[in-house]
Amino acid sequence: QLQLVESGGGLVQPGGSLRLSCAVSGFTLEHYAIGWFRQAPGKEREGVSCSSSSNNSTYYVDSVKGRFTISRDNAKNTVYLQMNSLKPEDTAVYYCAADALCKFYSDYDTIFLHNMKYWGKGTLVTVST
Repeated sequence: QLQLVESGGGLVQPGGSLRLSCAVSGFTLEHYAIGWFRQAPGKEREGVSCSSSSNNSTYYVDSVKGRFTISRDNAKNTVYLQMNSLKPEDTAVYYCAADALCKFYSDYDTIFLHNMKYWGKGTLVTVST
């Protein structure tokens, strides 16, 4: 049974850092793309980052570029999201998800991460003083 379990969320002050982990089981990580999504209170879920299975390519939504880094350790079946310079607007429940590919759609000049097939239950990140 395919499972994804997030961990590493918590309360952090603005400007601080957190590293989220997504532990996967029931499938071979190296064959799947892994995405991170987030949903803030009262807002729609948005795709934050994605790591491709095939060519190590990565995607970041504009609002986190230069601050967040996605990485994977296929031997440990774990994907990480390193989040630096956190802002209050980063507060959300963060989910990891899996699919065969990172898929995208565009709205004018902006590229967005499409929903993925398999999902974890999420971990809460709160950025506040």
